Formats: sequence, C-alpha cells, structure tokens
Amino acid sequence: MGADCPYDTVCFHSQQGAEKYIKALLSFLSIDFPKVHDIGRLIHLLPDRVKFSINVAEQELLTSYAIVTRYPGDEEPLTRADAKQALVIARSVRRAVRKHLQIRHLNAKLKNHKH
Repeated sequence: MGADCPYDTVCFHSQQGAEKYIKALLSFLSIDFPKVHDIGRLIHLLPDRVKFSINVAEQELLTSYAIVTRYPGDEEPLTRADAKQALVIARSVRRAVRKHLQIRHLNAKLKNHKH
C-alpha cells in the first residue's frame, strides 16, 4: 500500500469482506442471522466447531470500520498500519471460512463416493 492509498477504504472493505464470508458460512449452515455489521455477534451465531483465530478486540476493531469509514466524525484518520491490520484480520476470517467449507465439501464428496 502506497502513501496515496485510501486506508479508510481498505479498512471498510476488509470489514465488509469478513462480514460477507461469515454470513455466507451462516447461510451455508442454514443459520438465520440479523442484518448487522457486528463481526463478533455474527461469529457468536456459528457452531462451536467453527473456529476463528481472531480475538474479541480484533472483532470489535473490524466492526468499527463499518461505521467510522462511512460516517465522518472526530476520529483520527486511519493509517497504513490500521489498513494492514484490517487486512490481516479479514484474511484470517476468509481462511477459517474457506477451511470449514472445504472440509464440508470434501466430506460430502467422500460420502457420495461410497455409494
């Protein structure tokens, strides 16, 4: 990311990407979810067998980017470090969701192959 990179946009899209991945997994598992942007609240709806390596502080940080990046206020401008951290968290969510979906897909293929 260069100096002219819109760090707030990176943070916003990192939050949105993580949110969409979690909602996709909830949908795949046929779990209803509210229309919220709260990453922690969405993760809390998932079964215990689905593990995420992001802690509560990271969930709250990512969630905050759904608001502070869209509604100007008195917050300090987001930095390159903020954007990099948001990307790391979002990629962790993406990895966890893809891993879970891959395991489910492989199990289904194995089950169908036996017949």
